[in-house]
Amino acid sequence: MRTHFCGLVDETLIGQTVTLCGWADVARNLGGVCFIDLRDHEGIVQVVAEPDNPAYADAARVGYEDALRITGTVRARHSVNDKMKSGRVEVIAEKIEIINRAENLPYHFHENPGEDTRLKYRYLDLRRPEMQRMMRTRIRLVQALRRWLDARGFQDIETPILTKATPEGARDFLVPARMHAGEFYALPQSPQLFKQILMVAGFDRYYQIARCFRDEALRADRQLEFTQLDMEFAWVQERDVQDSVEGMIREVFREVMQVELADPFPRMPYAEAMRRFGSDKPDLRIALELVDVAEQVKACEFKVFTDWAGNPDGRVAVLRCPGASNWSRKQIDDMGAHAAKYGAKGLAWIKVEDRAKGREGVNSPIAKFLDDATLEAVLTAAGAESGDLLLFGAGPYKTVCDFMGAVRLKVGRDLGLVQNIWAPLWVTDFPMFEWDDEAQRYVALHHPFTAPAVDDIADLRANAKTAVSRGYDMVLNGNEIGGGSIRIHRPDMQSAVFDLLGIGAEEAEAKFGFLLDALRHGAPPHGGIAFGIDRIAALMAGTESIRDVIAFPKTTSAQCLMTGAPSPIDAEQLKEVHVRTLEG
Repeated sequence: MRTHFCGLVDETLIGQTVTLCGWADVARNLGGVCFIDLRDHEGIVQVVAEPDNPAYADAARVGYEDALRITGTVRARHSVNDKMKSGRVEVIAEKIEIINRAENLPYHFHENPGEDTRLKYRYLDLRRPEMQRMMRTRIRLVQALRRWLDARGFQDIETPILTKATPEGARDFLVPARMHAGEFYALPQSPQLFKQILMVAGFDRYYQIARCFRDEALRADRQLEFTQLDMEFAWVQERDVQDSVEGMIREVFREVMQVELADPFPRMPYAEAMRRFGSDKPDLRIALELVDVAEQVKACEFKVFTDWAGNPDGRVAVLRCPGASNWSRKQIDDMGAHAAKYGAKGLAWIKVEDRAKGREGVNSPIAKFLDDATLEAVLTAAGAESGDLLLFGAGPYKTVCDFMGAVRLKVGRDLGLVQNIWAPLWVTDFPMFEWDDEAQRYVALHHPFTAPAVDDIADLRANAKTAVSRGYDMVLNGNEIGGGSIRIHRPDMQSAVFDLLGIGAEEAEAKFGFLLDALRHGAPPHGGIAFGIDRIAALMAGTESIRDVIAFPKTTSAQCLMTGAPSPIDAEQLKEVHVRTLEG
């Protein structure tokens, strides 16, 4: 139907006849001449219909977003538009065909209709040049990943979508099995167990652009269904995996973004990341760090501090906010409200108005509880300078890390301290387990198949609280873009880990018997990693929401507004799969 793409018409085609197809981005009838900005996925070209040409009458009838086919001659533009790739030429229309009219459009592309409207009419939203740009960034990312992997002998192997329900940290989506009444498949949260079994099967280097499913709450960086680059290596240690995939990410950013990432990526143990930044995915573009001051305040008269300064599981930390002593009480209270979302019961604060004046140079409701020596020790530890605001958090160690880490990010953004750089990082040496107070048992910090740093099972059992795993995450600009580990390859160690997680021998055999059986048949040491395609694409595209780089995403209420999913199923279809719904 066409000879050229709109956005690729340029000066090399001057004098030639072209046929273009696309949508009317703008249609202007100026009385003596009609202008149409014709748009396709490559861009926009200006079409001119002059009154002495038969195409003029058709041009006058063109409406916004009508689907058109236009034939005409390319000529140089009198007024160049450097904002368009085709801005030095225009097409003089000889024939205009209105292929399909766009009637009753719900909104104009240049308006901001709100996300629900955009998702309901996603086919229109995806036509927008900005959405085209972001989606094509994702496409280039996936293409670059495949090229890198294929060139290095990785084998692209598909794993099942209908599989067995196995606990991996989130709720499974369940699918009733029509041919097995009362039984269910689960959609995979990841291909984790299958890729481990592929290592036992001798495939050595595996990858898959895998569709995964988790029935959990949605937010800007999370969807019910998502895409990950899944990878597994046999006969490897941590650095084998890390060095390989670091090179891959560096090459992909160079190809897709023309960006040179650090070589090598810096590395940081989990404990250090939590201590300095309050996060296991620290954003290194913000230079601010948390400082522990428990030692300095342990003998003060401020009970909130002393209660936790002497507690081995507690923390008292301060964040220096440079130049923020002019913040109003409302700004400080708003920061406290932000911290409360992450578990804080309050934020103490000190305004350092004149560092040289000691007590006389500070403004704070807690200063009266700190003697001169304690106040000076705190100011020195925090590195306080005149004009600074100090924010304090006290409580259980992990809780303080969570809310002070969130405060650090918000302060960095509010004060304009986020550097315009790419800051990758490896976070290593994660804890093996976390204690779940509600369930009164340990849960795996990564997943139940992550190997511990110790090989001795008795040692692991005796020191479960402080045990370190062989897990590692790749972080970029404060986002975890990849997570992996060396896996457990010994059946006795895997059974011991299940036991520590409260999964008894009978339950382990019922849920994971096929894995334990595979590990008993000469499983090699192996490890891997999975990268979030959606998150990396969003970073590359410069958007905070992964919905912008997913063609048909769900809303935060887990709905597809375009199709109306989820939707009721009629009784007859439910009967076929042996399912009955409960009323009320």
